[in-house]
Amino acid sequence: MPELETLALGVVRFAETIAWAVIATGLAQNALYLYQLLLAARALAQAPPVNQAALLWRRYAEAAPPITLMAPAYNEALTIVESVRSLLALQYPHFEVVVVNDGSKDETLQVLIDAFELHPVERHYDLAASCQRIRGLYAAANQPRLLVVDKENGGKADALNAAINLSRSPIVCSMDADSLLEVDALLRAVAPFVEDPERTVAVGGTIRIANGCKISFGRVIEVGVPKNMLARLQTIEYLRAFLMARLAWSRISALTIISGAFGLFRRQAVLDVGGYSHGTVGEDMELVVKLHKHYRRLGKPYRIAFTPEPVCWTEAPETMAVLSRQRARWHRGALETFVRHRDMILNPRYGRIGIVGFGHILVVDVLGPIIEIFGYVLIPAFWLLGVLDIEYLWALLAVTFGFGIVISVGALALEETELRRFPNARSLAVLMGAAILENFGYRQINNFWRLRGTWQFLTGAQGWGKMTRKGFSSQT
Repeated sequence: MPELETLALGVVRFAETIAWAVIATGLAQNALYLYQLLLAARALAQAPPVNQAALLWRRYAEAAPPITLMAPAYNEALTIVESVRSLLALQYPHFEVVVVNDGSKDETLQVLIDAFELHPVERHYDLAASCQRIRGLYAAANQPRLLVVDKENGGKADALNAAINLSRSPIVCSMDADSLLEVDALLRAVAPFVEDPERTVAVGGTIRIANGCKISFGRVIEVGVPKNMLARLQTIEYLRAFLMARLAWSRISALTIISGAFGLFRRQAVLDVGGYSHGTVGEDMELVVKLHKHYRRLGKPYRIAFTPEPVCWTEAPETMAVLSRQRARWHRGALETFVRHRDMILNPRYGRIGIVGFGHILVVDVLGPIIEIFGYVLIPAFWLLGVLDIEYLWALLAVTFGFGIVISVGALALEETELRRFPNARSLAVLMGAAILENFGYRQINNFWRLRGTWQFLTGAQGWGKMTRKGFSSQT
């Protein structure tokens, strides 16, 4: 039966091709992660963070430019007061806080009015960046640094544009209304603007998980490990994403994203590229890419940096339903930016951003989830059917689990070696277990969520989805 033998041989070759494609993609991704880990370790070793707040003040306070903190708020009544108190207590010489109530349907505006004794005010501003109608401005005599903007709903990008229009500072800081900044975070984050004022246009800082920490009056007073397993796994994820990946890409001038939860931007640079773009849930990444494109086209020197020590604390989702919506949205935002700026993909005109930055997005975000899911399903299926030898299955498992554990544990080791934020050996042991455990199920589920984000992008889905939070007052 030569026809059957030919067919069988064809099936085997097809299965082997699929297997090698999956394994090669996995090796490429993990090689990138390992490269990031080494770059980040070198960067931290060469420029360790300054630990003393007093030294930071002496070094940067005199030359530090004024900053406007922009906090968009939509249905944030549960956490908004703690967040604003945290912002007003920051150690920085000249700053203002602009909270934008983006048409909330809950009591966000009213709790702000009650907590800070706000009253209506007038303030001149230009509509330099596009935003929905501003319904009113509120301020308080006893809080001269605070301005609350009430506007019609337009989404986060729209709210940030409104804050930029009302800003009176050369540097603006975008953040989430449900986040808490450490008291010296601005002094640390502004360092690149002080040290390299001509070139620096944007700086990002580290985001950490507040779940499990003790919080009082808008400050993290004791770092802890989350009791909730999902939040614990996200703690490792955040270490890997910020302390490793973003520090590494900043090191080689290929950083494509600054988190919307905490990032500093030169106001005029943001206006030069039209402000935040509407119609995307990835407005933070899209703005950074626009800045890269703008300065590359002009041929002007610029710098977009990441500093590991300015810490912003955020509440992580503790249920699968909320976390899945968040991750699908994040992935959809990355794909939206990738497609909007597809002319940059592997384009030498845009230097390392086009080659390394967009090449990384192509391999990890666009192709990665699809190929990984194919591997998880097809390679075990082919092995069970007797089409593939056991060596292919072992190779997939080694790439998936072996490299994953090395990268996750490496990121945790980097944190403990250089920053030492976690209080005791028990906390590190618990997180070590999470660093290992996340590779056995959690990473795979994440890929399904990312595929969901791909489907939402392809079908033109819009919106953020409901994000339920416990609130900082309950974090212990």
